[in-house]
Amino acid sequence: MAGSGCAWGAEPPRFLEAFGRLWQVQSRLGSGSSASVYRVRCCGTPGSPPGALKQFLPPGSTGAAASAAEYGFRKERAALEQLQGHRNIVTLYGVFTIHFSPNVPSRCLLLELLDVSVSELLLYSSHQGCSMWMIQHCARDVLEALAFLHHEGYVHADLKPRNILWSAENECFKLIDFGLSFKEGNQDVKYIQTDGYRAPEAELQNCLAQAGLQSDAECTSAVDLWSLGIILLEMFSGMKLKHTVRSQEWKANSSAIIDHIFASKAVVNAAIPAYHLRDLIKSMLHDDPSRRVPAEMALCSPFFSIPFAPHLEDLVVLPTPVLRLLNVLDGDYLENEEDYEGLRG
Repeated sequence: MAGSGCAWGAEPPRFLEAFGRLWQVQSRLGSGSSASVYRVRCCGTPGSPPGALKQFLPPGSTGAAASAAEYGFRKERAALEQLQGHRNIVTLYGVFTIHFSPNVPSRCLLLELLDVSVSELLLYSSHQGCSMWMIQHCARDVLEALAFLHHEGYVHADLKPRNILWSAENECFKLIDFGLSFKEGNQDVKYIQTDGYRAPEAELQNCLAQAGLQSDAECTSAVDLWSLGIILLEMFSGMKLKHTVRSQEWKANSSAIIDHIFASKAVVNAAIPAYHLRDLIKSMLHDDPSRRVPAEMALCSPFFSIPFAPHLEDLVVLPTPVLRLLNVLDGDYLENEEDYEGLRG
């Protein structure tokens, strides 16, 4: 759905008009090299949920930055328009253009506003790791999303904790940020994935591109499974593994390191049957992408048959409509939420 253009000054105004409605810009949620994300609410419609306005090409951007923003907008718009309707993928409400000046258009996506990210959940876990219920919930939701988008021929190519957010309304995790996504077999992005979550074949491809060389093979949907494997291992361990996965020890025997992480946690809580999760993670982290388990097959793991129960802390950090209605969210969480808003978008 495309909307009409509207004019802004150098700074975002408090109100803007799009899709025949007036929207209030309430706060900035985050910003990156080519886009900023704002919390917005539709005026004159009581009870309407807030939205997230992703504005490409922040004010003052020109040249290469402007071209990159336009490219990112077109890629994300195309992917989201084709992938709409899945409960584990962020909903795109519409698209419109802002004109800062006659020659500087700024493209915008109006998206559903989501809640806490997995990146924030890792902060809240205080290096203790997330509960098995939360890991299972996140793994299943992300695998459902990946199975769908891979079936549609897409590779997300930038799966990381910041790009997995909880939806309080739907009570599930959703994928966001499709700016690096591509159609499998038609990889038009040289540099994919984020350091720490980058598959070995993508790492090699990036190094070759930096040297001005071209890789013989394109990356496949298997890169997304590698990223998810690292994310789940971080959720279990409570540790960031960026330096671990780049170490020579990991490259020599990653399976042994995974075993050590699970053995260490077993000493802390021997009652948790974690070996199914360990095996699932290992199946995602083969160096050879052809050996990595596909998303659809991963959903058949015995790990998902275990009836884990949520902890009280899970019900606090993962807001739901009922918790909001009862106003039982911890006040400290609500205060700290603003401190972590910069991680979103």
